[in-house]
Formats: sequence, C-alpha cells, structure tokens
Amino acid sequence: MRAWLQTAKGWARHIKRDVVALWIAASDPRTPVLAKITAAAVAAYALSPIDLIPDFVPLLGYLDDLLIVPFGIILATRLVPPSLMIEFRTSAAQREERIVSKAGLAIVVTIWLLATGASVWLFWPA
Repeated sequence: MRAWLQTAKGWARHIKRDVVALWIAASDPRTPVLAKITAAAVAAYALSPIDLIPDFVPLLGYLDDLLIVPFGIILATRLVPPSLMIEFRTSAAQREERIVSKAGLAIVVTIWLLATGASVWLFWPA
C-alpha cells in the first residue's frame, strides 16, 4: 500500500511540474502557435483556483481532475517540441512560487454566470 501512495505522490508532482512547464511554454515565443494555445488553455484551467465542475458534484466533480486535466496535459506536452519541453520542465522544477491563473478563474466564472443566466432565462415563468 505504501508503494502505491509513493507512486501517486510522484505522479502528482510530475503533473504539477508539467502544468507549470506548460504555463511557461504558453509565453515562450519558440513554442508553435497550436501548442501555445493548447498549453495556455490547459495551464489556465489547471491553475484556476476553482473548478468548472465543483468537486462536491457526485462523480462528475472529479472527472476534470482525473481525466480532463491529465489528457489535456498529455496533448499539450506532445504538441510542444521535446527539446523545449525538457527546458520548460527544468525551469518549472526550479520555481518555488505557486502560480495561480487569473485568466482560468475568469473563464470558469464567466461560464458559470452564462449557465446561470441561461437557466434563469429558460426556466423563469413568462
């Protein structure tokens, strides 16, 4: 059981490092445009202080954490040239400050506000 926990912790550290590396890749001029857009979207969402689907929602709440974010990271890291990704991972591993995406927060809040407005408009008695 202890080996499994160590493996999970290592995996989590790698994901955290890769998200920061993608954040760096999104602002680097050497990153191709498609990779830059994908990296920025994945990093902004992963670093957003709130989730699109709150964790208290049964099953769906953890869907983004367990599936969407890891697959987004895999896709984005494959779009960034390998030599650059190594450089960005090294830079990310050396960073100590925590990065928070205000853009990701704004996007998630906007989606929630639009969904709330649409729900009120659809279900409000005429």
